[in-house]
This record gives sequence, structure tokens and C-alpha cells, in this order.
Amino acid sequence: MARPRVLSGIQPTADSFHMGNYLGAVRQYVALQETHEAFYFIADLHALTVTPKPDELRRRTRIAAAQLFGAGLDPERAAVFAQSHVREHSELAWYLICQTGMGEAGRMTQFKDKSARYGENAASVGLFTYPILQAADILIYQADQVPVGVDQKQHLELSRDLAQRFNSRYGQTFKVPNPYILKEVEKIGDLQDPTAKMSKSSSSPQGILDVLEEPAALRKKVMRAVTDTGSEIVADEENKPGVTNLLRIHSAISGVAIAELEARFAGQGYGALKKEIAEIVVEAFGPIRERTEKLLADEPELDRLLAAGAARARAVARETMEQVRDRLGLLPTP
Repeated sequence: MARPRVLSGIQPTADSFHMGNYLGAVRQYVALQETHEAFYFIADLHALTVTPKPDELRRRTRIAAAQLFGAGLDPERAAVFAQSHVREHSELAWYLICQTGMGEAGRMTQFKDKSARYGENAASVGLFTYPILQAADILIYQADQVPVGVDQKQHLELSRDLAQRFNSRYGQTFKVPNPYILKEVEKIGDLQDPTAKMSKSSSSPQGILDVLEEPAALRKKVMRAVTDTGSEIVADEENKPGVTNLLRIHSAISGVAIAELEARFAGQGYGALKKEIAEIVVEAFGPIRERTEKLLADEPELDRLLAAGAARARAVARETMEQVRDRLGLLPTP
């Protein structure tokens, strides 16, 4: 029996993944390769919507790939590749753009959010059509499931809508994908503002725990994390957002239920909780950092692994695109 196929991508927009990336995406990528046919890409085409410097984009694409392997993705079980190495992504995006209404595209929340943040004049057509490229990323691999954060669920709905619309107009072509969401790690908060999501684009450096940070820096950030009035260690989103965030981080990494952590730390101060979290974070991230640095020091080997992943992805994408072109009435590729 064939395994269900899973597809996801991650943008190379920073020099390290942060804890939210790791818990909300990367760790589940690793788990899913055990049960699924897995395709994971570095979304370098999506990164172009914010016009990065070319050298920075190349460097960060390799850093992102090395971290995926460093976190435990096995190139024998998961195809890991750069999005731009499979050019069919861009081709399918154009075909899907032609199936998408202006109002439909304009309702996507990320365009609204980033337009507000950067100013309307800075928002490109690429940013506007970003969710449609994302739909192409998913549909081209006939993915059964797509790991997404809650904030990305709307974009997956667009992928589902476009798949169903294309199938209705041209005949059964695309599999309609389903979301794969880990609810228990939906939200990891900023250490300095626990009511806000941990995010490279909006958090301060002190509010983010980076996977590639040195142990001393990780410990310092955890120990300086914002807590709340009182000393009781209980999860209470409204009255104790700082402590709740710390308990959520501990539980997400250690696998210990929050209720059990509340009982364990009853009568202890915030310092005891922070100290234990700092150590489990260092223990979780240390091996990933070491493996990532080893791969980055061997660039030819890293590029070889990405090329092998792209070859596997390209074979699937080409098969889909042959069918898509035929359904649309395009002449056969000479």
C-alpha cells in the first residue's frame, strides 16, 4: 500500500530557524518522513517577494537546507530541495493565476498583513500572488497532506479551491490536499512579549530562541524571559501569559503534559522553571547545530543532497505538468 504523500516548504529568510519554526514545522517534518512519502523544499522563490540580496539568499538557502538535514531529515526517505530547482512550480503558478479571481486573491491575509507592515507601495505583485504559487507548490506533487500553521490554513483553503475548480473545468487532475496541524504547538510566544507569536519579522532578538544559537546565549534568553505577577506556576493564558508560554515551550520539547509540569513545579519559583527549560532547549538544539555546521562546512556535499532531492521532486512534478498542459489544451512540449 502506497504511503500518503506530504509536502511542505520553509522560507530561507533568516540565518537560523527559531523555536517556533522548529516546533511548529521542522520537528513534524522529521516525524512525518517515517509514515509518509515526504517532499520538503526551501522556498527561495517565495523569499523573493521581499527582495533579498542575492548573496544573502544563496547563503540562507543553504543554511535552511543544512538545518533540515541537521534536525533529522534523511535524504533517503525525504526529498529535500530548493524550490527554484524545480521550475515546474513557476509554470503551474501561472496556470493557477489564470484560474484565480482578483477578489479571491485579495482576501489572503498575508498580503493584507505585509502590505500594512511595509506600505502599499512596497507590496509587489509577487506578494499578491504568493498564495497562488503556494498552491502550485502543493498541487504539483499531488500531496495528500500539508503541514501548516493556523495562520497558513487560509492559503491551503485556496489550494483546495483551485484544485476543485481546475478539476471541475478540465477533468480530474489534482488531488485535493488536507491540512496537517499539530494543535498543541500552534502558538509559541515571544519571550519578551508572550502575547505575541515568536517571529523573525516582529519579535526582538531577545524574544527569539534560535536553533543555531550557542548554549550560553540560549540560557541567557530563557532566564530573562518575561514572566508575570505572583509566583504560582500555572497555565493561565489571560492572567499569566509569560508563565503559560514557558510551560508550553517545556511541554512541546519535553513531551511532559502541562498539568504534570504545574504539579512538579508547585511551590517553586519562576527561576527553577526557567533553569530547567534552558537546559532542555540546549539539549534539543545542540546536536542540530553541530550537524548543521558540519554540513555547511562541506558545501559540495550539501549541494549534492539538494540536487538529489530536486531530481526526485522533478520526476513527480513533470508527470503532473504533462497532464496539466494537456488538459488546458496546450500543444505537446517538443
